[in-house]
Amino acid sequence: MRLSNISADARPQVRTLLIAALITIALWYIPFLSVLSYPFNLFVTFIHEGGHALAALLTGNKVASLSVAVDTSGETYTTYGGIFSQIIVSSAGYLGAMAYGALLLFMIRRAVAARYVLIGSGAFILALTVIFGLSSPFTIIMGIGIAAGLIAIATYASPRVATFFLSFLAVQSVLNAFLDLKTLFASSFSKDVQSDATNMANATGIPAIFWTLVWIALAVVIISFAMRCYSNNRKATQQDLPFEEPMGV
Repeated sequence: MRLSNISADARPQVRTLLIAALITIALWYIPFLSVLSYPFNLFVTFIHEGGHALAALLTGNKVASLSVAVDTSGETYTTYGGIFSQIIVSSAGYLGAMAYGALLLFMIRRAVAARYVLIGSGAFILALTVIFGLSSPFTIIMGIGIAAGLIAIATYASPRVATFFLSFLAVQSVLNAFLDLKTLFASSFSKDVQSDATNMANATGIPAIFWTLVWIALAVVIISFAMRCYSNNRKATQQDLPFEEPMGV
């Protein structure tokens, strides 16, 4: 999508998203800087595992525990329902993280106050930690730390800084979800690797690679829909659009 094809009021926001994406890629590949992206990787893991937990509850199952590990992997243990329930719960991790990132992008486009979104995200992480993650000391420490960090930025940062941080969080969620799906694709050919895709294969008898490809396709649809929002003019006007250039005085 070329910048010239995007509505004029969205261009400042899209530029900021591109900057956030470039910073994200730099943090991944520049030596010693990758440590700065560690808290964001854990945040995406919480969202991934939270997707499993919410899907389990919505399909009538129970969540036994939720945990994140030092290597940024995670586990969520739930009761088992029927095949339909297992499909929903297993799919809700990768697609949940992608959908969360897309939702953040949508709210940025609609000029929802960043501080409210950050507080809501922090409250969600804290709730996952307190309700499901008390069996893991690392999960408790990181869950409380991430939640406190999000709420602190929402409370003390300027609106412009808070909105940029929210944009960075959205980009992290989307790019990490795609990166995780790429890793899942590579591991889907091995029966020795336990993953959401292998759980789907065990439940349905359909190979894990099939479910991985389905999730990748759905992830592309989700992010395409979110980005399409930026190409349309917003009918509602607001005085405090984030990243809007100030009017001359």
